Amino acid sequence: MKNLNKKHKKILAEIFFEPMKSNVLWSDIEKLFIALGAEISEGRGSRVRCFLNGVRAVFHRPHPQKETDKGALKSVRKFLNQAGVKNA
Repeated sequence: MKNLNKKHKKILAEIFFEPMKSNVLWSDIEKLFIALGAEISEGRGSRVRCFLNGVRAVFHRPHPQKETDKGALKSVRKFLNQAGVKNA
């Protein structure tokens, strides 16, 4: 996690914030995944496949809105926890 800049750490904190936020931008989450070393590939439609520290997950990009809903944010938390990423 030493590759994370200030913005990435802020997004990570927002993902794990309680109560859960509903205004985290998906594009920021993808940038965080990349900074953490995840491999990201496009799936069909709005699907995004992620691979981090031996853990795979498939997410759906939100559309038409840019914010991630609480259900998807919960899935992102679970993925990061399984991949061994904790809040900074």
